[in-house]
Amino acid sequence: MAEIRLQKVLAQAGLGSRRRCDDMIAGGRVEVNGEIIDTMGARVDPLTDIIRVDGSRIPPPNDHAYVLLNKPRGIVTSMADERGRPDLSSIVAGREDPVRLFHVGRLDTDTSGLLILTNDGDLAHKLAHPSFEVTKTYVALVDGTVPDGLGAKLKAGIELDDGPARVDRFLVKDTSRGRSLVELDIHMGRNRIVRRLLDAAGHPVRELTRTAFGPLRLGGLAAGTMRDLKRDELGALFDSVEQA
Repeated sequence: MAEIRLQKVLAQAGLGSRRRCDDMIAGGRVEVNGEIIDTMGARVDPLTDIIRVDGSRIPPPNDHAYVLLNKPRGIVTSMADERGRPDLSSIVAGREDPVRLFHVGRLDTDTSGLLILTNDGDLAHKLAHPSFEVTKTYVALVDGTVPDGLGAKLKAGIELDDGPARVDRFLVKDTSRGRSLVELDIHMGRNRIVRRLLDAAGHPVRELTRTAFGPLRLGGLAAGTMRDLKRDELGALFDSVEQA
């Protein structure tokens, strides 16, 4: 893509009028490839240059779709389940944009929560590939009262049938009536890894929800609904794999 004026790129990204974007540049709020640009007339390639405003990444322009979905329990992570079970197609069918989407990674049928849908194959590959180590956050309701030392044990790692597994962060949020509510961060993407890890630790999972994927947060998005990623979210998502 040919280089174009920086203020035009900012305006096209929805940051305001050309005049407002000029003010942002003059105020030293814009950086390109790590360098503050505070003079008018700078030209950039928005496809390859990393542009930030107030520290937030401006994602490169493209025609791809990026969607955050709150998958309900009981829905198969597939756009067309070969066994005829309820799948994502029933949710995506209500989307106005007819572009074909696919899911980044999977959630078990009995697991709810944050799922990314896109048609950007390159970004999807990076987000799902173990080498990029994108962190996911889960909240789990487990059997039993979790002992004080379990977090340290899970961080150190537990041997599973396909190799050792560990969490990056572990927090007990509540304990009541013989069950515990826990939250954990993990960057491993192996099949049913959270359920298998907690089961091996002696606390089988009864309910499991993914609440974050990299910089994205589920927030108050209702189960079975979706929304397009915001500009800052998408910029942060690109950062999460480029800085890995």
